Amino acid sequence: MKRQYKLDILFDSLAAPILASGKLEPLRQYIQHGTCTCYDHVMAVAKTALSIAMHLPFRFKKDQLVRGALLHDYFLYDWHTVKLDKLHGFAHPKIALENARREFDLTPIEENIIVRHMFPLTPVPPRYRESILVMLADKHCANKEFFSELGRKLSKKKFFAPIAHAFSLLIALLPWT
Repeated sequence: MKRQYKLDILFDSLAAPILASGKLEPLRQYIQHGTCTCYDHVMAVAKTALSIAMHLPFRFKKDQLVRGALLHDYFLYDWHTVKLDKLHGFAHPKIALENARREFDLTPIEENIIVRHMFPLTPVPPRYRESILVMLADKHCANKEFFSELGRKLSKKKFFAPIAHAFSLLIALLPWT
């Protein structure tokens, strides 16, 4: 069985309960990075974290890894327009945790994934290996989403088009997907 197929089957089985609840559907209406929705972002982070976990020689609680990754940005507002007491990057992990606690029964690992995924922006580091994995997957996916959108914008400018295409090719050739 091919590795991607195994990953897809495992991800679908682990994510099914939380996706079937329909409680992640509101994330489809909020933009996260560039043109990527929060829903697409959390799905990408969960799949990336699971893929990394399958390649590492450590044992991971994959069910909690996927659930925590799917809920790590469960803040339920448009961060581009809502004004908070602190900047969104600092505030949203706690807001996401509060929202997730209201809707789901969370384990300590899942709570840690949600509240620590922005390290080092939030000063306390992740406690569990699953939290570290989601933190890294989140940064990877956010950068990928941001730079692909930047490449699209730059390619529309006549002067930057060749540079943007070269940059997009470089990103596509890196072993990120």
